[in-house]
Amino acid sequence: MTPTPSSRPAQDPTAAVVLDDVHKAYGATRAVDGVSLTVGRGEFFGLLGPNGAGKTTVVEIMEGQRRADAGTVTVLGQSPWPRNTALLPRLGVQTQASAFFVRLTAREHLATMAALYRCDAAAAERALASVGLTEQGSTRVDDLSGGQRQRLAIASALVHDPELIFLDEPTAALDPQARRSLWEVLRGLRSEGRTIVYTTHHLDEAEALCDRVAIMVAGRIAALDSPGRLIAASSPTTRLVVPAGRLTLERARAIEGVDRASEEGGAIVLETLASGRVLSALDQITGLQGVQTRTASLEDVYLDLTGAGAPQP
Repeated sequence: MTPTPSSRPAQDPTAAVVLDDVHKAYGATRAVDGVSLTVGRGEFFGLLGPNGAGKTTVVEIMEGQRRADAGTVTVLGQSPWPRNTALLPRLGVQTQASAFFVRLTAREHLATMAALYRCDAAAAERALASVGLTEQGSTRVDDLSGGQRQRLAIASALVHDPELIFLDEPTAALDPQARRSLWEVLRGLRSEGRTIVYTTHHLDEAEALCDRVAIMVAGRIAALDSPGRLIAASSPTTRLVVPAGRLTLERARAIEGVDRASEEGGAIVLETLASGRVLSALDQITGLQGVQTRTASLEDVYLDLTGAGAPQP
């Protein structure tokens, strides 16, 4: 499966971000090698790829922190470089290593951030509420949990009500419960129609949240589309997982419609393009209780494009 990335983007004046044939090299390393993409206003756009693929450089170019060697960059209708101070109040940035006023309470921290942007006094309270931290408003920042700090980092990016928000792995290093809780915050931002550019190594997260994703490999975009369309274009094979002890490998391979059978962790895994027929046969042989059906996911697309040996987070 080889999804085709979108061609050079049209210069849409209503788009939030437009990158056209952008390049950036560090010595002999081509960190960004001809990237073209458009992020629409109100879109939740994911930027995915293994470590070293060029994601961070692309985002820093969008934010105006780095200058592209070649190509054109437009953010909210303006060039972000040279450092565009008029553009900065329209952007919200949450970095992976966010800095806080740790001796202040969460509310005081956000009030300070709001004052820097000359926002009204109620901005801090609105930002706290937007990420579900109102009850922790009087808690010192250094006493917040990891998940609560991540929420505070997002609130810091939202306090001045920006038009475009950059989120760099906002759920990194969180436990599963805190990560799912933060998903609801991100879904809330998406439902508000905010424009979000988002990087993550959690493919299930990108599949659940993003309108479109770009998968980067070696500085280039290998695929760009909605998660659903990327998955639909991938292998149509269905994997049926039969619990251990229910079926021998030899019997599995003899079932009509099974293209491949293997053993994984004691279970028998059947790969087929005719799942209905194979499930019917399994029902007659061993019953369907405990049998799991697995179809393609965004992770499968990602691994196909980047290779199983690609660097992992």
